[in-house]
Amino acid sequence: MKILLVDDEIELISALAERLSFRGIDADWTDNGDQAIELARENDYEVAVLDVKMPGMSGLELREHLKAIKPEMRFVFLSGHGSEQDFREGSAKASSYLIKPINIDELIERVKNA
Repeated sequence: MKILLVDDEIELISALAERLSFRGIDADWTDNGDQAIELARENDYEVAVLDVKMPGMSGLELREHLKAIKPEMRFVFLSGHGSEQDFREGSAKASSYLIKPINIDELIERVKNA
């Protein structure tokens, strides 16, 4: 399985990608929406794990761009400070929605079930 991780917290997302690789999941990561779009054009990701709130392009906006490039891609949203509205919007557009801090086993389960 190949997934794309997008979060503006570089230390979190790079560590998460490394932990996923230890568990046999191939994960590319970036800290911004524009680079995520480029990566999606160049790679075949099954799932994208997106932070809801990021500077520039939100995870909800990024989902629309990625869906246009890869209609079959599925999504898991992350949030560290999401509002009830974020949760409703994210849940409606994703296979799953997780609140930070992230439990790696729970993320893996959600990614596999996406």
